[in-house]
Amino acid sequence: MNPRIRKLVGMLAMLIFLFFYVVLAVAIAARLPDHPAVSMLYFAIVGVAWGVPLFPLLSWMNREPKPKG
Repeated sequence: MNPRIRKLVGMLAMLIFLFFYVVLAVAIAARLPDHPAVSMLYFAIVGVAWGVPLFPLLSWMNREPKPKG
């Protein structure tokens, strides 16, 4: 696959993933106890954890094309 096409597909996949991730994170946050420490801990974890599932996608997007032949 052409590297430009691969990056376009990866970018669209990231946007779709992040949309659903944010919707889910906010829905869960609405059900948490109303305490500042709980909110701070939850949003600190959720704010960092979104990147972990994207590591394989980012490595796929930036992979060098295989030489032909």
